Amino acid sequence: MFSSVLIANRGEIACRIARTAKRLGMRTIAVYSDADAQALHVKLCDEAYRIGPPPATESYLLIERIIETALASKADCIHPGYGFLSEKPDFAEACVDAGIAFVGPPADAIRAMGLKDRAKALMEKAGVPVVPGYHGDQQEPKFLKRKAYEIGYPVLIKAVAGGGGKGMRRVERHADFDEALESAMREAGSAFGDSRVLIEKYVSAPRHVEIQVFGDSHGNVIHLNERDCSLQRRHQKVIEEAPAPGMSADLRDTMGMAAVAAAKAVGYVGAGTVEFIADGANGLRPDGFWFMEMNTRLQVEHPVTEMITGLDLVEWQFRVAAGEKLPKSQSEVAPRGHAVEARLYAEDPEHGFLPSTGKLLALDFGKGDGVRIDTGVEAGAEVSPYYDPMIAKVIVHAPAREAALARLAEALERTIVAGPKTNLTFLAALCRAPDFRAGDFDTGFIDRNLVQLGAVAQEPDRAAAARGAEVLLAREAARIARRHAGPPSPWDIADAFQVSGARDTTMPLLVDGKPAMAHVAYRPQGAVVLIDGVAAEPAAIAIETPGSVHVLRGGRQTVVALRDFESAEGAEADGDGAIRAPMHGKILALLVENGSKVTKGQRLAVIEAMKMEHALTAPHDGTVSELSVTAGSQIAEGAKIMAVTAPEEKKD
Repeated sequence: MFSSVLIANRGEIACRIARTAKRLGMRTIAVYSDADAQALHVKLCDEAYRIGPPPATESYLLIERIIETALASKADCIHPGYGFLSEKPDFAEACVDAGIAFVGPPADAIRAMGLKDRAKALMEKAGVPVVPGYHGDQQEPKFLKRKAYEIGYPVLIKAVAGGGGKGMRRVERHADFDEALESAMREAGSAFGDSRVLIEKYVSAPRHVEIQVFGDSHGNVIHLNERDCSLQRRHQKVIEEAPAPGMSADLRDTMGMAAVAAAKAVGYVGAGTVEFIADGANGLRPDGFWFMEMNTRLQVEHPVTEMITGLDLVEWQFRVAAGEKLPKSQSEVAPRGHAVEARLYAEDPEHGFLPSTGKLLALDFGKGDGVRIDTGVEAGAEVSPYYDPMIAKVIVHAPAREAALARLAEALERTIVAGPKTNLTFLAALCRAPDFRAGDFDTGFIDRNLVQLGAVAQEPDRAAAARGAEVLLAREAARIARRHAGPPSPWDIADAFQVSGARDTTMPLLVDGKPAMAHVAYRPQGAVVLIDGVAAEPAAIAIETPGSVHVLRGGRQTVVALRDFESAEGAEADGDGAIRAPMHGKILALLVENGSKVTKGQRLAVIEAMKMEHALTAPHDGTVSELSVTAGSQIAEGAKIMAVTAPEEKKD
């Protein structure tokens, strides 16, 4: 076994690897960018080394810098985690060339499975079923469009070098193909440095079922059962579970053996995942699944496999990389109970799941029996715009699926996160969705049920806002009391005293940045605060900051502040048609120029933030003016990009 490991990653996976390495008696070595100098993974490891500025391209993706650090720290091995350099064959080779063990598969296996078109051709030769489509080298747009027509719509455009939903677009109509192809190629080039794509037939009721495989350097390959990752949005997994609902023992064996054949075809060593698309229209069937791709690394959702098998997959990775044989044979691995994982993100489901950044003012997870939390942050940490906005993975285990889903919902509802907006309420709603609990779902489930899941713009939480107003009122009263310290005077009482009538007043507020008015009625028992007739919720959790109060109720966050009429934010929107950046990001493309005539809903610009593209559209018909940015420039959240001036109405 190794005596030391350099973890070439950050966040929760770096913390996860460090825990197992420490248990095995290894010296743990962290690397960090300037944005992560105070990060949790840095604090958990025995040693830590700076490797560059915040952008990953200047730090975590620098192979030479990582190797230099590993040599300087005398690391026996490098564990890449997932993402960043984990599936870069050049990195695996660089480790070996430097005399450092790479905790992952051989570079040749990474190359073989890294390009989706080549991987599919290889799988066809190995007898593994493959989705119909075009996987060739021809990349001329007109040719690809013709192939899509021949395959038959709907189709999927997928990045050849992709993963994690980057560079992937579903196309329903022939007329939409050109725009989708251009967007997919641009995103693929940005994410992977390779803009090539392939075209696949889209399965009408797809289930995403993947098999965890493990191989050693002695020729042994087994599978550790399946995971269902069908609950997705924009091809990004949201909730994963194991075993897959509706999976029979025979189908598990058939799919598992196909995955083992795929791994053996490339001489695979270490942890990997073979991903299949299954037709769930009439239940999972042995003749209804096809190979999609192989991820040549540990997966984000590996904890659900650990929960149902009782194994530590990171320990297995270390042992296999050290030359040991697999600890168990195929017959010794069987699922026990049910596990579900939810990805807790700093994002805003009510506004298109836009990433949300900022300081974590409070963070407390809903722990309990059968609950596991994998996180790379703590209270006071910053969710930065440079990396994936994951806060934690909440994983639960129970004897049966129904109990596991109930346990996960309860854990999510007990979790407290203040600062950035999160998907907590959305995740809990997913766990309690009747059709999902009944096993009636596919990869389109979330998109079909956004309204029922609360992932659309909601009315303000008036009960939470009123609770925030109560806290602000008490704070103002305390401030006045401190200012007038000394002998009491009836004129110092901040209770809306008046000579006759009810002692009522109003309190101007900003609720989630929008103007609101609280009605405050002073009664013998104290002040009663109402917003639009709704009283405060006493059980809501209020977290104070110098300028506001963050109120948490049912996982949803409401930010309440006193309204300052002298500030710009204290005024009503002026309706000037300003197009502002919804988050910190990079302007990928400008689709208009000053003077352009646009129509409502027309795409104006594309922003890239946290590895995803977001289109900005015209709020109404009009003319573009005040364009103040260029393609490639960085833009701050809320910054004005341009304006769309509505045409003046004709007068009689």
